[in-house]
Amino acid sequence: MRHRLARKKLNLKPAHKRSLLRNQVMHLITFGSLTSTKTQVKAVQQLAEKLVTIARKGNDFNSRRRAKQLLPYKDDVLAKLFTEIAPRYTQRPGGYTRVIPMGKRASDTATVATLRWVE
Repeated sequence: MRHRLARKKLNLKPAHKRSLLRNQVMHLITFGSLTSTKTQVKAVQQLAEKLVTIARKGNDFNSRRRAKQLLPYKDDVLAKLFTEIAPRYTQRPGGYTRVIPMGKRASDTATVATLRWVE
């Protein structure tokens, strides 16, 4: 039974899933949008919104440490998160990203969606 298990498995082992989500969040922060399957986009959306909530509290040591724990690889991505993305959403209570459905993929008929920042 899957009671109280909120996250998707994505048919991956935990370490692989964690690295996949981290890399896709870094892509979203760097380029501003991400196109993937709908289930992966929703999993990335959860992590991205958590990071923005942490970053919009301010650029203090504890917020940086918590964000670095979730995205430990690239410091330039964290710098962009804290200086460009999070200040746009200081007055917004939540919902920093938007999922836009793109239809079905031709090769395997998977549902594809795009994840973008809300303006």
